[in-house]
Amino acid sequence: MRTFLSWALVLVLATLGACSSSPPASFYTLGVVATRDAASPNRAISVVVGPVTVPDIVDRPQFVIRVSDNEVKLDEFARWADPVKSQIPHVLAGDLAILLPGARVSVFPQNVDAAASYSVRVELQRFEGAPGDAATIEALWTVTPPKGTAVINGHTLARESTAGPGNQALAAAYSSALGTVSREIAAAIHASQSKYSLGTP
Repeated sequence: MRTFLSWALVLVLATLGACSSSPPASFYTLGVVATRDAASPNRAISVVVGPVTVPDIVDRPQFVIRVSDNEVKLDEFARWADPVKSQIPHVLAGDLAILLPGARVSVFPQNVDAAASYSVRVELQRFEGAPGDAATIEALWTVTPPKGTAVINGHTLARESTAGPGNQALAAAYSSALGTVSREIAAAIHASQSKYSLGTP
C-alpha cells in the first residue's frame, strides 16, 4: 500500500511539473505600416472601411500556421490580443488615413452620409503564414465612390517574408501585407478622385 501511494505521489508531482513547465501564451496585434507620400495631394473626402470578412479557419484566437498545402496547425501559445476580423478594419483605416492625406477615414458602421463617402469592403480569401517564412494575404476589395460613380473592384495578393524566426516577426509580416492591400485601395481612390476632378464619368 505504501509503495502504491508513493508511485501515485510521484505521478501527481510529475503531472504538476509538466503543467508548470508549459510556456505562457503570448499575445500579438496587427499594426499600421503606411508612410505618407509627400506628393500625395490633400483631399477632403470621407472613407468608410467595412465590412471586412475573414476565412472561418482563421477566425479564432490562436495563430493558424500553414504547415503544408493540405495541413495547418493551431499555435496555442501564440494568440491574437483581439480577433483578427476586428483588428483588420482598424489597421486598413489607419493605413488609408496616412495614404489619403486630408481624408476622414472611419470604420463601419458609422453614422455618416453613405452617399457622400467612399465605401471600402474587403473579403479576405487567404490569411496564412508560418514563423520564419512569410505571411500571405489575398483580398478581394470593392471601392464604391460617392455620387453614384462607377464601383471599383480589385484583387490583391501580398506575400511578405518575415524578418525573423518568431511569431512577432510573423505578425509584423501580416501588417506589411495588409499595408499592400491598403496601398492598392488608396491608389484606386486616388484614380477615382482624379477622374471626378476632370469631369470624367
